[in-house]
Amino acid sequence: MPLFVIPFPYIDPVLVQVGPFAIRWYALAYIVGIIAGWMYSRYLIRTERLWGGPAPLKIIDFDDFVLWVTLGIILGGRTGYVLFYNLPHFAAHPLEIFQLWNGGMSFHGGFTGCVVAVVLFARARGIPIMSLGDLTCAAAPIGIFLGRIANFINGELWGRPTDVPWAMIFPNGGPLPRHPSQIYEAGLEGFAMFILLALMIRFGALKKPGLIIGSFACYYAMARSFCEFFREPDAQLGFLWGGATMGQLLSIPLFLVGLCFIVYAMKHPLQAKAS
Repeated sequence: MPLFVIPFPYIDPVLVQVGPFAIRWYALAYIVGIIAGWMYSRYLIRTERLWGGPAPLKIIDFDDFVLWVTLGIILGGRTGYVLFYNLPHFAAHPLEIFQLWNGGMSFHGGFTGCVVAVVLFARARGIPIMSLGDLTCAAAPIGIFLGRIANFINGELWGRPTDVPWAMIFPNGGPLPRHPSQIYEAGLEGFAMFILLALMIRFGALKKPGLIIGSFACYYAMARSFCEFFREPDAQLGFLWGGATMGQLLSIPLFLVGLCFIVYAMKHPLQAKAS
């Protein structure tokens, strides 16, 4: 037991409520993350020097894509959570699958949903799949950062018991001081990854389509696996094979796929400038 424990800074998960309608910090994190990512992507598309010429897609294309990727995030994230984290419960209570306001989203499922949205939209518009995917991944850390902060505000997905000086006792996490693992994830999976990808873009990564996708996947897999050592596993799953968590197991194929994208990108640089 640490000598001092930092009090959990209680913030009402509901930002505004009018009658039965409520705006929660978690929902706001998604909304602001998508809008900020959209604005950042528009900036990248406009900056021709990052592409070595005009970007291979137009701003209006990405404007239209925002709805597609939003649906991909929500549908993929929820489907991933249902399948990987709590399938027996949802099989017994299928109507709860649609109760998104009660929480329950999977990053790996959301990532898969984004991939599907990227592929379908790029084919429908006749634009490069890899470049659209690069833009999506470049902006994604913004939403990840805000989402983890919202997890912290909600007092959910807390860390494992610890005696570090910055340990906290979470309202629903029992009497033991725990790692504020949501903050670790916000810093590593969100802020640090955004800076890393922005630096890569600054030095020409968009000229190698698929490089940002691969780097995003590999970095996230490593950061998530590391943070899982401090995060309490989901109660309904606990520890799995060899003491690994579901988040770590799902990060293995994500890392391997990321490596494939990096290898592909290094061998296939942008072939022609869009006119």
